[in-house]
Amino acid sequence: MPSRKPSARARQIAQFKASGDDLGDLFWREEQHQERLEARRDEVLYERSCARKKRYATRADAQEAIRLCEEHGTRGLHSYKCSYCNGWHLTSHPR
Repeated sequence: MPSRKPSARARQIAQFKASGDDLGDLFWREEQHQERLEARRDEVLYERSCARKKRYATRADAQEAIRLCEEHGTRGLHSYKCSYCNGWHLTSHPR
């Protein structure tokens, strides 16, 4: 078990750094990996919530589209303002 004394801990750290087993590269690679994952999550979220959906310029346009869908038998649609494009989209998910 490592010592808890500050001087001993500093000596252990110095020995570790002198041994050449620096983990800095490992942590850097992990940070890069996490950044790539986060970017991919953002891309997927944008794709699912905005890019592949029809955009309406105003809420009134979206409400009109809902009305037309209801005339053709589709029920339960709602409109929401998109945080990506500031347009309006339709969803079947309740609020």
